[in-house]
Amino acid sequence: MNRVRWGIVSTAKIGLEKVIPAMQRAETCVVEAIASRDLARAEAAARELGIARAYGSYEDLIADPEIEAIYNPLPNHLHVPWSVKAAEAGKHVLCEKPLALTAAEARTLVEVRDRTGVLIQEAFMVRHHPQWLRVREIIRSGRIGQVRAVQGCFTYNNPDPDNIRNQADIGGGGLYDIGAYSITAARFLFDAEPVQAVAMMERDPTFGTDRLTSALLRFSQGQAVLTCATQVARYQAVCALGTEGWLRLELPFVMEPDRACRIMIGNGDFPGPLAAEIETIEAVDHYTAQAEDFASAVRHGHDLEYPLENAVANMAVIDAVFRSAETGRWEDV
Repeated sequence: MNRVRWGIVSTAKIGLEKVIPAMQRAETCVVEAIASRDLARAEAAARELGIARAYGSYEDLIADPEIEAIYNPLPNHLHVPWSVKAAEAGKHVLCEKPLALTAAEARTLVEVRDRTGVLIQEAFMVRHHPQWLRVREIIRSGRIGQVRAVQGCFTYNNPDPDNIRNQADIGGGGLYDIGAYSITAARFLFDAEPVQAVAMMERDPTFGTDRLTSALLRFSQGQAVLTCATQVARYQAVCALGTEGWLRLELPFVMEPDRACRIMIGNGDFPGPLAAEIETIEAVDHYTAQAEDFASAVRHGHDLEYPLENAVANMAVIDAVFRSAETGRWEDV
């Protein structure tokens, strides 16, 4: 098929180091242009990555008639405004997570999508990785019985005050940045939406951002326990506990494109944590897989597996966790 022509709004680190190179390796995509509010910075990025055109404003890139799709890795508070501008210009949009800062804000994109007819998707790349697809197959096969509990943890240590993740006024903090992954994982593994959430949250006294958050989500068929933190050792884990067994992902969220992933499967025999089976998933760049899936929907006109409604649902859980951290009570999702 003809490759989808992409434009990148911003020279954000994740785009330059992860997403753009991954898109360039996709047979279905070509990155045609990149924009920054600093033209020299856009031109430097274009030279380094072999991108044909550079723009000194996001507006100029969005107005480029050759661009079909926009990748938006701007700071969190700019996700919705610039995704709206791109959609209203007739561009499809792949927007970094979190799609918005609230579920209500995310719903505005649903209206824009329906009005403009473009595709808009939240960029949770992990859902496109073969290990996640295989985990879903294992659960649906009944191999571990009915899933009753999910445990998720995602942490790192970043005390840099200049990092956007530590700036509260632009949507920084652990829950938006990495807690969203564990929430997505729980919803994915249960294949359902939680009905209530209760949480504890510790905020950095200087930054004002949440630096340690733990949440309990109540699903109709079980519970999920999630922790995210931005000032502890780097760690990631996801485990699903079923009535007949369990599974654990060795590298659930950050998977390097040249490193194989392993899924541990246990029968629940003593002493518990030892796997009865280990499945190895060959190395895949999930950013490339994400771009290819999106490009296929653009070219062939089929529905996205994860439409905007899915992003709204994830934001509704995040909203409930924030509310519970304030009220100290169970909050409806």
